Amino acid sequence: MKYAYFPGCCDHTSGREYDVSTRAVCRALGVELVEIPDWSCCGSTPGHSTSHMLGVALAARNLALVAEMGLDCTASCSACYQRLAMANVEMQNNQELCKKINWVTGKPYHGGVQVKSILEIIAGLRSETISAKLVRPLRNLKVAVYYGCLMVRPKEVQVDDPENPLVMDGLLDAVGAHALDWNSKTECCGASLAISNEDVVLKLTEKILADASLAGAECIATACPLCHFNLDMRQRKINQVFGSDYRLPVFYFTQLIGLAIGLTPIDLSFNTHFVDTKRVLELVG
Repeated sequence: MKYAYFPGCCDHTSGREYDVSTRAVCRALGVELVEIPDWSCCGSTPGHSTSHMLGVALAARNLALVAEMGLDCTASCSACYQRLAMANVEMQNNQELCKKINWVTGKPYHGGVQVKSILEIIAGLRSETISAKLVRPLRNLKVAVYYGCLMVRPKEVQVDDPENPLVMDGLLDAVGAHALDWNSKTECCGASLAISNEDVVLKLTEKILADASLAGAECIATACPLCHFNLDMRQRKINQVFGSDYRLPVFYFTQLIGLAIGLTPIDLSFNTHFVDTKRVLELVG
């Protein structure tokens, strides 16, 4: 199984743990990821909020590169996945826009590439593929599985039910964890508003942490670098502002799966988190 892999800007910088763990887990599970040569930023929210054409063009250029590889495409970052998948829909369904975009980019693309999130690809593996690799079950580790808003919206590219997604829950249950039933699994963390309006992000993120704690979570699992950044890095600031004492480790789902199938914490970049991950390692054993 081989896919063109779009790492995106976050996975090479603030979301490096996601990139490292994604590559390690896919390698262990027999999924070959081939990084797209000369990939460029997908535009994310700043691109499409500035100009619809710019947002589509940035993503379409990358899809044209994927088409040249003769592969289907995957991205780990939720924002990258959404932008690539939505551009794919628009390039196939809006011929006038497609013509303009191809003129702008100079890289003709008319559709044909299938875009999947890395969550969909790993969840789509046969159950015995993962169970055969299981060497360190997660011992009913209580996980608040956090999807955020981008993985399940809009309906044209959603990976699961927008109100109660369960695909990531099922994956973590399969490796021995206990995915909790809780209230904020699809709430927005504020994402990149952290740059322009940190007060909003702190308020939104504090509610997510509060709900996870109330549900009895021992950690949070996510599939988005922006969500991870806000939930992990901002916990200290949240504690200062709200007088709380949150110490919830925040993981990418690939890190927890990697731990369960025998990869080491160093292999999975556990040592680069802001909130200490040692407590979870002790719980898992």
